[in-house]
Amino acid sequence: MEYRFLGKTGLRVSELCLGAMTFGRENEATEKESHEMLNFFVASGGNFVDTANVYSTGTSEEIVGRWLKKQKREDIIVATKVRFPMGEGPNNAGLSRHHILHSAEASLRRLQTDYVDLFQVHCWDPKTPLEETLSTLNDLVRRGWVRYIGASNFSGWQLQRALCLSRANGWERFFCLQPQYHLLCRSTEWELIPLCEVEGLGVIPWSPLGGGWLSGKFKRGMSGPPDDSRVKIAEERGWTESWTNRNNESTWRLLDVLHEISAESGKSPAQVAINWLLRKAAVTAPIIGAKRMDQLQNNIGSIGWSLSPGQLTKLDQASLIPMPYPYDFIRMAEARR
Repeated sequence: MEYRFLGKTGLRVSELCLGAMTFGRENEATEKESHEMLNFFVASGGNFVDTANVYSTGTSEEIVGRWLKKQKREDIIVATKVRFPMGEGPNNAGLSRHHILHSAEASLRRLQTDYVDLFQVHCWDPKTPLEETLSTLNDLVRRGWVRYIGASNFSGWQLQRALCLSRANGWERFFCLQPQYHLLCRSTEWELIPLCEVEGLGVIPWSPLGGGWLSGKFKRGMSGPPDDSRVKIAEERGWTESWTNRNNESTWRLLDVLHEISAESGKSPAQVAINWLLRKAAVTAPIIGAKRMDQLQNNIGSIGWSLSPGQLTKLDQASLIPMPYPYDFIRMAEARR
């Protein structure tokens, strides 16, 4: 496992991050299985674990916390998040000072630690003044509860505004972004990736396998998702990775190429998809999630080798999506210069 600096910080994290969203969730990873996966990940050289207060309504943090208590704390980089509802009540969600402080304290208690290495806002909150959110996050760093702060699920202008406000007020700034980014979601490259490069943010992509579409389970000619797949659940709940949203020619064209490169490289489709992401600008550590040990082992097989330039180009071309205005106009103008 190689280690990379998290954006413009001196913090080094493993090139893969273990996501804990499946920990304690119904029909997914039990606490025993979660701890076994955490142990395997660390034995493989991993040191970066990502969870959130909302994952299984705190259960994921509790499972990580009971495991963390048995580790050498400074060797493990722990990330968690705040934003979404944690129970009933008018102030039990969002990025207000009230909710952030309450949630941070609760996360520390569940994780059984005095500090969190990376505390991320889980999504933009249009109802709370950004100054209130950022000044509160700054206070958490000053208290020693949090080492670094980051954002997730922000648009380009939202992230840039946050960075400018922090800079103007002398507050701690975001040092990483956790966006959706994979072969079926390239729009992240239009603004967010260039912004992260310019401002020095590390990128830790969530869902590097596109909610299961890039796992190897899906091939052209299928009439529906497997019963045990996340895509099946997504169809029932209306999530982005649902069969209805992804069952189109652009998806199948990309999957044709993914399986072709998988066969010629001797690597699984999932390993190819994650390896492609590891080669992208500003990417620090894709967040790999797993319900079972065999899935984790397969995902860790994405490191220690590299796709050829030709294979990377094939995947780039097969996964391109039409750029809307103004991105298409700007690219056209750039080509004419």
